[in-house]
Amino acid sequence: MWQRHPDAAACLIVSPTPYGTCADIQAIAEICHRRGKPLIVDEAWGAHLPFHDSLPTWAMDAGADICVVSVHKMGLGFEQGSVYHLQGQLVDPIRLKQCADLLATTSTNVLIYAGMDGWRRQMVRHGEKQLDAALQLVETTRGRINGLPGLHVLHDELIREEASHDFDPLHVLIDVQQLGVSGYQAADWLRENARIDVGLNDHRRIEATFSQADNRQSADRLLEALGSLVEAAPGLPVPAPVELPDSADLEMETVQLPRDAFFGPVEVVPASEAAGRIAAEQITPYPPGVPAILPGERINARVIDYLVSGAKAGMVLPDPADPSMETVRVVQE
Repeated sequence: MWQRHPDAAACLIVSPTPYGTCADIQAIAEICHRRGKPLIVDEAWGAHLPFHDSLPTWAMDAGADICVVSVHKMGLGFEQGSVYHLQGQLVDPIRLKQCADLLATTSTNVLIYAGMDGWRRQMVRHGEKQLDAALQLVETTRGRINGLPGLHVLHDELIREEASHDFDPLHVLIDVQQLGVSGYQAADWLRENARIDVGLNDHRRIEATFSQADNRQSADRLLEALGSLVEAAPGLPVPAPVELPDSADLEMETVQLPRDAFFGPVEVVPASEAAGRIAAEQITPYPPGVPAILPGERINARVIDYLVSGAKAGMVLPDPADPSMETVRVVQE
């Protein structure tokens, strides 16, 4: 990527992903630092990583220059509770603070700060012991879920050289395809019938996310709900197919500055006519919340087919003007 974009100011990666997969941050940091460039890690799902040796390496211990952590995800902070860490000489701390001040509110909620600081103190004092119990619980729970017919907990498939350097086992990713249902259907059924929200769902998987707040009681409740899902699956409708693009199809060419495409003249066209046009809006399957289309990109037909079929299958698209994907906002020609 540095050879393709030698003038880039920094490298930004997401690790862990919402699926729990982790990049080889140390190797990436070394590559960046040889060029005198900083590595920034979006470590939203990694608040707990510094507190147990059996978890993937914390970004700052692996040599990152900046990492941003959402304490409200794998930590126990209130929603919106996030922090960033800085080290090394490649990023000016004053400029970083000024950039943060441009985006932050001047009316800070002290409860959010207090929650993060209370969580930090708790983790320093008791985090290793609590996470040890959580890791033992989740290992047992993975085996119990794998014992349910039609369910498969992914693990080895997620730790491959081309996919992931490491893996956070607290993310229990469950393939439901053998049940004959989609992950969208499974998530909806669990919410409606068992009052359980899974952390992630896609066309064939759901994810149960564990933390040190879980215990045998919460694990048993999950197992009971999944058992009921297995029994109910034959009565659910056949899931609508999702037309998955290749990874190369998702790397669309940026032909206009995102701000120019977003703020400039736009028009609304049927999704069937969007291929070849320049996107004027962001379209993001959520979760995990990774944009498939960004303003300024030239849209290709494979990505449109993916989003249109996904919307029909139950994919949540929170940011386009038309979440049904019948129409798309594009740059006016």
